[in-house]
Amino acid sequence: MTKLAPVTVEHNPLRDPDDKRLPRIAGPCSMVMFGVTGDLARKKLMPAIYDLANRGLLPPGFSLVGFARRQWADEDFAKVVHDSVRAHARTEFREEVWRSLAEGFRFVPGTFDDPDAFELLSKTVHRLDEERGTGGNHAFYLSIPPDWFAPVCHQLKESGLSDAQPGTWRRVVIEKPFGHDLASAVELNKIVEEVFPPDSVFRIDHYLGKETVQNILALRFANQMFEPIWNSHYVDHVQITMAEDIGIGGRAGYYDEVGAARDVIQNHLLQLLALTAMEAPVAFTAEAVRSEKEKILMSVKLPEDLEEGTCRGQYTAGWQGDALVSGYLEEEGVDPGSTTETYAAMRLAVHTRRWAGVPFYLRTGKRLGKRVTEIAIVLKRAPHLPFTDTATEELGQNAVVIRVQPDEGVTMRFGSKVPGSQMEVRDVTMDFGYGASFTESSPEAYERLILDVLLGEPPLFPRHQEVESSWRILDPIIQHWAASPVPPHPYPAGTWGPDAADELMRRDGREWRLP
Repeated sequence: MTKLAPVTVEHNPLRDPDDKRLPRIAGPCSMVMFGVTGDLARKKLMPAIYDLANRGLLPPGFSLVGFARRQWADEDFAKVVHDSVRAHARTEFREEVWRSLAEGFRFVPGTFDDPDAFELLSKTVHRLDEERGTGGNHAFYLSIPPDWFAPVCHQLKESGLSDAQPGTWRRVVIEKPFGHDLASAVELNKIVEEVFPPDSVFRIDHYLGKETVQNILALRFANQMFEPIWNSHYVDHVQITMAEDIGIGGRAGYYDEVGAARDVIQNHLLQLLALTAMEAPVAFTAEAVRSEKEKILMSVKLPEDLEEGTCRGQYTAGWQGDALVSGYLEEEGVDPGSTTETYAAMRLAVHTRRWAGVPFYLRTGKRLGKRVTEIAIVLKRAPHLPFTDTATEELGQNAVVIRVQPDEGVTMRFGSKVPGSQMEVRDVTMDFGYGASFTESSPEAYERLILDVLLGEPPLFPRHQEVESSWRILDPIIQHWAASPVPPHPYPAGTWGPDAADELMRRDGREWRLP
């Protein structure tokens, strides 16, 4: 195979490197993907890499190396990637893009604890530097079970693959979960950061790559109309919801060990809380954004009474749309006596000057009414209404609702007069939808995150302090549930959770939003 000549870029005086309208294109590099036979790699990662190439955001010599136990040749691996791209890519399939990308595919067979396989991987990577011009820059994507993080990191260190020469970089990408409690998270962080410098460790939370999640910062800090009311003087409470209408599918082995709180609240929802409550960073840099998020997570306080301030549930058989579905305990692979929660809700407080006295309600669950993720900033009622009670009996509280998925956008709810001769005030909404306002469709979260890894831009990736702070919040709740004689509260599939969750809100004189 011929060696690529070094790529030179002519200076263009009209091209401003600070112009954010210009696309960010990764420099010479490759990605080594562990776990290429898994669902995540086939359905998300490989299609995202193709979509980046299709959008012209990868360098000409970009290479993808697969590592797995299969005895595949490079051509076999290319066929797997091809089928994944055809089935799951967001952008149209273009033959010329595919051929160019496929020239950089390599496959290394082996197990995660086999030194010989990592020696072969090292030779493959060095050949890519010579043949494809990858420049000694390589990212290692660990799309593997957490139990294998330590062995793989050890092998990367022993084989020299984690060692970056001057002027080059080596980075590692780790998928959640980042441990199963605080102690395991601390141990995992120690293992990884003994091999890679902290700034070279990218912990993937795909929620942070969603356009709407990033839009939280734009909504708050690029507009004067929201920030003045984004505090305890005007906000009554905040509701953060991630609801799924599906069950556990074929994930019983994983889910029954983890549960809803560890699976979603520790990472996704606490990250959304941090972005919602954080102070304005001095700049949109990794250090500044992470610092403000960490301050919020460190200031989160739990309810004094965990039994009254939290709720866990477990779905039973019921109607999901027009289909009758089985309960959690009847799912294949689930222990019939399992007390694993499929629904979790809690009230948290943020002890800062901005949020003093404002409760944050978090909830997530399987087999709920519909699939939706949203952040609702519910405002206090007007201190004085110069109308009769009958004129405003249908008026609720104003709210700003950030819709993360599936219908990405922002809704504002406020009161307006009903047309007619009588003074009647009723809730109306103003709506912004990404699909209606922008001609370009939003890239998948993994497109943004993979590109940020290759560019070395980490603002959207939580560092170990954030991970550990999140576990400090969740660990006491998990421990309380484990010691409690009260089992998870049942709720029929297709509903919005157990009655106990509604009671949690009623005790505070509030109620859950119906998305």
